[in-house]
Formats: sequence, C-alpha cells, structure tokens
Amino acid sequence: MKLAKLFCSASAALLFAVAPGHAQTPLRDVAIVRDGIIWVGMAYELSDKCGDLSARLFRGLGYLNSLKRHAKDLGYSDAEIEAYIDDRAEKDRLEEIARGNLAALGVVEGEEETYCAVGQDQIDAKTRVGWLLR
Repeated sequence: MKLAKLFCSASAALLFAVAPGHAQTPLRDVAIVRDGIIWVGMAYELSDKCGDLSARLFRGLGYLNSLKRHAKDLGYSDAEIEAYIDDRAEKDRLEEIARGNLAALGVVEGEEETYCAVGQDQIDAKTRVGWLLR
C-alpha cells in the first residue's frame, strides 16, 4: 500500500506540467519517465521497509520534477500527463514492475534484512535507486 502512495505522489509531481503539446508515443512507453517513476518507487519501498535506510526526499522530488520537465520537453500536454498519472491500471503495472525488480535483486517480502541488503547494494553500486537513498 505504501508503494501505491508513492506512485500517487510521483504522479502528482508530474501533474504540475503546464506547457501544451502533442506527442505520438504514449507516455507509458517513454522509458526515461516510466523507469524513473519505478526507480523512485523502489527507493521508497526500500527506505520504508528497512529501518537503516531513508529516502532522500528533496533529491527524489527534484528527480520527479526532472521527469516532468522531460515529458514537457518531449511535447506532452497537461491532459496527456494527467491521463498517465491518473491511470490506476498503469499505477498498478508500475508497482508490479518495481516489486518484481526488487525481488530479482533479492528482496523477500516481510524480511527486513533483505530490503536493507538490497538498498545498501544499490547505494554501493551508485545506481539511480541507490542515489535516492541514504
């Protein structure tokens, strides 16, 4: 459920786009935006489930704003961005991907030490997920 709240928050960050435009590719297929939201969700989940980790909130908000700017630079309109962030099925899909990625990295649901180990590995490897953690 907390991951769902994060995706809602991430989506809300994209909501503030104001430039009109048109894009041919559905926003869900823009890898930089889609993957960025997934990485933020993964970092949030790790920080939420491991007491030794915390999310870098300002860094995360800045990153989400950069995703919004990227979508705008590609020509997506407010309506297109809002439709993407309000799409419940898309939120569910992104959560499933994020949780699948975490499981592939070694997270076992309900086992805090696995969240901590994966989070620390991400920090050590200097991945985008790790960059969002401390």
